[in-house]
Amino acid sequence: MSSIAFIGLGVMGSPMAVHLAYAGHDVTGYNLTPDKYGPLEAAGGSPAGSIAEAVAGAEIVCVMVPDSPDVRDVLAGEGGVFANAKPGALIIDFSSIRPDVTIELAGTAAERGFRLLDAPVSGGEAGAKNAALSIMVGGSEADFAAAAEVFDHVGKTVVHVGPSGAGQTVKAANQLIVASNIQALAEAVVFVESYGVDTEAALEVLGGGLAGSAVLEQKRRNMLDRNFAPGFRIDLHHKDLGIVTAAARESGAVVPLGSLLAQLMASARANGDGGLDHSALLRGVERLSGLSDT
Repeated sequence: MSSIAFIGLGVMGSPMAVHLAYAGHDVTGYNLTPDKYGPLEAAGGSPAGSIAEAVAGAEIVCVMVPDSPDVRDVLAGEGGVFANAKPGALIIDFSSIRPDVTIELAGTAAERGFRLLDAPVSGGEAGAKNAALSIMVGGSEADFAAAAEVFDHVGKTVVHVGPSGAGQTVKAANQLIVASNIQALAEAVVFVESYGVDTEAALEVLGGGLAGSAVLEQKRRNMLDRNFAPGFRIDLHHKDLGIVTAAARESGAVVPLGSLLAQLMASARANGDGGLDHSALLRGVERLSGLSDT
């Protein structure tokens, strides 16, 4: 079993760290807010008072934080991983960030004697809790193989997709597809309701045909109950669609639907829905349809 530091114990990071602790690894966690340590401690892990304390002696460092600046601060900032981890440590960044930032940080990591994998995940809070995440990994094949002892305990579908930055590129594509599905489902719900159809029955039969999807299965209850407690916040999906549109512009790819989705997600945030689950795109469709005052 390995000594693992886990930086970022939020909605996704906490259950992932817990799985690693229950698997027998020596897990030390660090989070900016200290009220997140309970589940990890209950699983046998330990809290740390700083990143430096968490990574001291760790063979593997896992990172799960919201955005590119956060990853840069955790890894390259004063008191961060690069300044305090032992040489040769394997760093696995589970965050979803810009591919170009990942490539830059991977180069810096190599210069400092570290190994860095970009390993963004898909599956949301449910996937993290059930150790059923889909993990798309960029970096060297050797480092990917070395990370198997971590991936095996947090993911279900784990694929090496290419060199550094490739994981983040595939994750951006994932977020484009997920947002498209959520928006289409939201529009379908409002459409069938406008005709007085039994929406629950409609979604049941739609889920059994070609229209069925993981999004329909996982998000139908949110929309039926109008319960948008965050599993994956609109704020974060807004960030991800910004990555999609910026990266597409740089590569010359044309993503007209992605651009529209980015605007719809931005509208949701502007209307105060940023802290809600991304299934709350339904509220945007209702606003456009004149069905909501909020």
